[in-house]
Amino acid sequence: MHPFWNTIVKIFPTWLAPNLITFSGFLLLVFNFFLMAYFDPDFYASAPDHQHVPNRVWVMVGLLNFVAYTLDGVDGKQARRTNSSTPLGELFDHGLDSWACMFFVVTVYSTFGRGSNGVSVFVLYLLLWVVLFSFILSHWEKYNTGILFLPWGYDISQVTISVVYIVTAIVGVEAWYAPFLFNFLYRDLFTAMIIGCALTVTVPMSLINFYKAYKSNTLKHRSVYEIMLPFFSPALLFILCMIWIFMSPSDILEVHPRLFYFMVGTAFANISCQLIVCQMSSTRCQPLNWMLLPLALVIFVVISGVAAHWENLLLYLLTAVITLTHIHYGVGVVSDICLWAWPFTVAALLVGFTLSHCWSVLQGVSHLTPGIPGRLRHFYKT
Repeated sequence: MHPFWNTIVKIFPTWLAPNLITFSGFLLLVFNFFLMAYFDPDFYASAPDHQHVPNRVWVMVGLLNFVAYTLDGVDGKQARRTNSSTPLGELFDHGLDSWACMFFVVTVYSTFGRGSNGVSVFVLYLLLWVVLFSFILSHWEKYNTGILFLPWGYDISQVTISVVYIVTAIVGVEAWYAPFLFNFLYRDLFTAMIIGCALTVTVPMSLINFYKAYKSNTLKHRSVYEIMLPFFSPALLFILCMIWIFMSPSDILEVHPRLFYFMVGTAFANISCQLIVCQMSSTRCQPLNWMLLPLALVIFVVISGVAAHWENLLLYLLTAVITLTHIHYGVGVVSDICLWAWPFTVAALLVGFTLSHCWSVLQGVSHLTPGIPGRLRHFYKT
């Protein structure tokens, strides 16, 4: 896609900030997510005997997804083109990407949805974690080797997703009901593609790059504990949510799948941002993200029976707490690091949580590890 991006980036004026391009692409994914939430709130719209998503909506979602993917590809080229590449921009880009993983996976789920011809919400939850693990694995690699490997499987998946949306608008969701090869359904192909990209591209390449760094004695961390530290919080997040799913009194994932995915994706984005900050500031990754504490508390009071009948409300409150905390951190970090860009700070306040999450951990980490914002400011100036 680089030749295509090299052509597209020439269309943008040189005064256009790369971060604005990044943020615009991210907002398109957020818009797609909520658009599908309106037409397909419970993921049953693509099932037989249900009201389907209008064809024009599929066309819109497909085009916006491809535009978002294109903007994500040209932002770095615009930065190099205008000589405005900064570590701050890198944090902004990858911080938004860490949240975008949830948005595009959950949105494409509506193509097949639930029901007899679809994928269960639990299978989709596991597939979401395959994507999230692929993302954190790449940044785990950079944490240990200093080099970020971006697998080309991401490019294939984004183009494929956009094409699937457009094809769905043309042939209708009914076309996905029939098997395309023997008894192999399209929903099985969807599952196989996500798992296959992770197992054949992301995991092997990250392990190979890690092994090369080990052999060349260029690893940043030597002990097994320090090497595996970035996996602690994601693993704990996965375990806690699995406990909640299996022990939920009201079967919370079946009742509120979209909200549950959103909560998990947001918490994961926060963990990823902490790791990205540690990479940029050459500091030690924290073993525990404090946002896991309220999650663990909610799970405890729900499965213990203390507040079982309030489970749905607690999920809403927990998601709100995580989101509002992102806003708090975002405003504090932008004020601390980007005083030179007060108009951008105002814009951040207007758009709310969608911008703030990528900065969320900086202020919090600064309390745990003093000097990180100062280091980032120094990196930006240099």
